[in-house]
Amino acid sequence: MASRGGPRAAGTDGSDFQHRERVASHYQMSVTLKSEIKKLIYTHVVIWLLLLAQMVVGHLKLVPHDQVAMPYQWEYPYLLSILPSLLGLLSFPRNNISYLVLSMISTGLFSMAPLIYGAMEMFPMAQQLYRHGKAYRFIFGFSAVSVMYLVVVVAAQVHGWQLYYSKKLLDSWFTSTQEKKKK
Repeated sequence: MASRGGPRAAGTDGSDFQHRERVASHYQMSVTLKSEIKKLIYTHVVIWLLLLAQMVVGHLKLVPHDQVAMPYQWEYPYLLSILPSLLGLLSFPRNNISYLVLSMISTGLFSMAPLIYGAMEMFPMAQQLYRHGKAYRFIFGFSAVSVMYLVVVVAAQVHGWQLYYSKKLLDSWFTSTQEKKKK
């Protein structure tokens, strides 16, 4: 090969290096999936902070109860859902498989399980609201059960996508590990 401005080696046009310039697909996928998971984690943190704010305002009675209702029972264990997100973030710098697996397991336990329980806990109140039009708990003028069902639906989607992308990331890390072992 020749230098940037000098003569070229005989028999080459200088474009034969391009096949070496590509990044392996599992590395590209790892970067992309980490980025997507980080976006989902930041969305989860926003949801978590909103629920925490509702709980603090409700318990400290900073505003009247007709403005912000007391939290439902499922919201307390959901506060632990920040732990899986932190484990997920900790797994990224060194592609730590064990942290990512712990994050996925604890996402099911601390995030998805409270959301499922919350949907079941609020179902009778939602039925009463939509059959009879009666709501007894409110969050800034909206029925609390409607607002919290919206939170449950959004949070379930965030955690579901987080689990999906984490599984794909885990697969790409295993692919890279297997290729290293073959060499």
